[in-house]
Amino acid sequence: MSQNSHPLLIRSIPRYARLPRPVVARVETLPPGSLTPWHSHDWWQLAWAMRGVLNLETRQASFVAPPQRAIWVPPDIEHQATNSSHTEMRSLYVARELMSWAPERCHVVEISPLVRELILSLGSLPTDYPENERNERLIGVLIDQLAMLPEVAFNLPMPEDARLSRICAALQLQPDDRRTMSEWAAHAGLSERSLARLFALQTGMSFGEWRQRLRLLLAINALERGERVTSVALDAGYASASAFIAAFRRNFGLTPTGMFRQETARQ
Repeated sequence: MSQNSHPLLIRSIPRYARLPRPVVARVETLPPGSLTPWHSHDWWQLAWAMRGVLNLETRQASFVAPPQRAIWVPPDIEHQATNSSHTEMRSLYVARELMSWAPERCHVVEISPLVRELILSLGSLPTDYPENERNERLIGVLIDQLAMLPEVAFNLPMPEDARLSRICAALQLQPDDRRTMSEWAAHAGLSERSLARLFALQTGMSFGEWRQRLRLLLAINALERGERVTSVALDAGYASASAFIAAFRRNFGLTPTGMFRQETARQ
């Protein structure tokens, strides 16, 4: 879903026959334009960009993890990921048996200050860290805290219907396209009523809600690069910065400035 202007650099994927420990941390620095190609694995992954913004896609939806958010990816779910700017990644790989509490779907969660510090502590250990009492306590507290993280709406479900998929693809390429739902319906050979019904059925969102969230999620990458809010608002198809800020707060609970101020404060 991300609009990435950098040449893509292929990121390596760990190939474990099995996890060396029930929870493994991976520490990476990713240059702009890195691509993690389509893959799946036999364990859960928590993908967290400690700095930067992570964009992740499955076959069914797109997800964005701005500062202090992370994406849960269940086992056996094909996914790929990109980042448009310099990104500090801290991933967790977690064995299935520790995740019985988690919903079996990709979703975005808000990282608490305690979980942040626990992940950083685990990331300082070798992959095959000693399985002693101290480390077992660290893992136990980490899993307990992960189960408490609130889910947040940084996802964009994708419809399966080919006609709707073509509309979504066109809007992803040009989010400021101002065609109305009636015009898009005619373009797809559907009645406006049929388009509205299918969109709600296949995405759980109205066409207008979906388009607004697309624009806002795409805007996060531009905001993270330091572009002015007014410019980002106009590029996203909003008539004014104030309308953009109001929609941003309504969807994400923070203003654009507030979201990235949180990141700066925690560095």
